[in-house]
Amino acid sequence: MPTVARKLLALIWAAILGFAIALIPQAVWSALILLNLNDGDAMPWAVALMAVLLWLYWSYLGGHGPPRSSADARRNSLRARLPPRSSFATAIVAGALAIVALDGLWSVMAQLVRMPGSVLPDLSGYPLFTGVALVAMGSLVSPICEQAGLWGYCQTRLERELPAWAAIVLTAALFALLPHPPARAAIGARLLFFFLTGLTFSVLAYLTGSIVPGLLVHIGGIASFFTLVWPNDPARALVLQSGVDAWFVIHAAQTVICAGLAVVALRRLARITSLT
Repeated sequence: MPTVARKLLALIWAAILGFAIALIPQAVWSALILLNLNDGDAMPWAVALMAVLLWLYWSYLGGHGPPRSSADARRNSLRARLPPRSSFATAIVAGALAIVALDGLWSVMAQLVRMPGSVLPDLSGYPLFTGVALVAMGSLVSPICEQAGLWGYCQTRLERELPAWAAIVLTAALFALLPHPPARAAIGARLLFFFLTGLTFSVLAYLTGSIVPGLLVHIGGIASFFTLVWPNDPARALVLQSGVDAWFVIHAAQTVICAGLAVVALRRLARITSLT
């Protein structure tokens, strides 16, 4: 098979596999939430059930279960091994700085175009424990499945067929195409934001050879957006209506400064892992 055709087929297969691994469990989780809330049950039974399903899913992707002939391939594709302590700590710092920069970027964009706001279901009629449990599980499901599907199974395949930079960029682009919340956000802003987010996770996965640092950063990032960023979007003053205010300047500075620090930390990570 010609090289170009083989690489194209590898890209298509990597995208299909990555999307399937990332999205199918999230669809199951969405269905379980609806069933749990619609039946009027205050107990978050969907959380317990999803925890079991997620553990089985992660275990299988990591090489457990039949067939044994594919165990090593699955384990290597997931690449959920823990990096060395020095690179792990630097990766977490770099990822956290990137998330803070992305928080600022989203806040800036939410003052340029109107964003829809909170994406959480109305949990006011349920006990606090139920709401916290549902939000906590929601903060785990998408990061675990997306990290496994895209920066595990998808990017590892792309790295075997393409230059590292191409695998990194293509995986980030595929991530940007996923159906991310908020559903009614401006398409251009959402694509840019999630491409940059995906680029962060792609670089972390490549430099460390692991999805673990990116997974931890991803969980913290989505929890912060669900609880601190997206709920405040409707109250943000639009620049075209009210002009530039102090919050716009603060968030713009937050974006630039933390993005610069994140780049510095990633360069240090590259030196530590000898991948410069």
